[in-house]
Amino acid sequence: MREIVLDTETTGLDPAEGHRIIEIGCVELIDHFPSGKTWQRYLNPERDMPAEAERVHGISAAFLADKPLFSAVAAELMDFLGEAPLVIHNAGFDLKFLNAELARIDAEPIPAGRAIDTIELAKAKIPGARYSLDELCKRFAIDLTARSKHGALLDAELLAQVYLELIGGRQKHFLLAPSDAAADEGETRPARLRPEPLPSLLTPAEREAHRAFVSKELGEGAIWNRG
Repeated sequence: MREIVLDTETTGLDPAEGHRIIEIGCVELIDHFPSGKTWQRYLNPERDMPAEAERVHGISAAFLADKPLFSAVAAELMDFLGEAPLVIHNAGFDLKFLNAELARIDAEPIPAGRAIDTIELAKAKIPGARYSLDELCKRFAIDLTARSKHGALLDAELLAQVYLELIGGRQKHFLLAPSDAAADEGETRPARLRPEPLPSLLTPAEREAHRAFVSKELGEGAIWNRG
């Protein structure tokens, strides 16, 4: 199963007020585990960068001045997304911005039904907790040392780890017994045998009744009577 963990950075909180996407980061998951494939682009928002937004992500208008427009990378982005479900933290926010950018180039919007919102997953799994990405990373002991500022690709990589915790994905390779490790290495071990067989729980009368039933109903041709 293929899924895409997605995050964006923007110039503000609402595209209806003229704010734009400045970075998109995506991480591919196959069967709930990162495949190693990612997609990330910085974008020229064709506007200034509010100081409060720059304090959050550290990305300046000067840095973005020579970056491509959304229209130049839209086809590449949609090709990477394919038809996969999109794992997003606070999905309504990112989809609102993505669909505003798609509307600018007369492209089809991404339906809300494609999104898996990790905030909603967290609310169901840990009611009453704090649901910011930072708080969830701390709860699940996910290393945050690389995150001094927000960044779309870094946040998508962190979110992928949070998502796996929320759905129990880290248990995929959980070893149930020491012999599992040997099996992974191709080593074959015999099954362990009891030093002494367990005593039968059947009474002699029950054993005789069963023998009589088999003899009467199935005859001597029953498969377990063949030697």
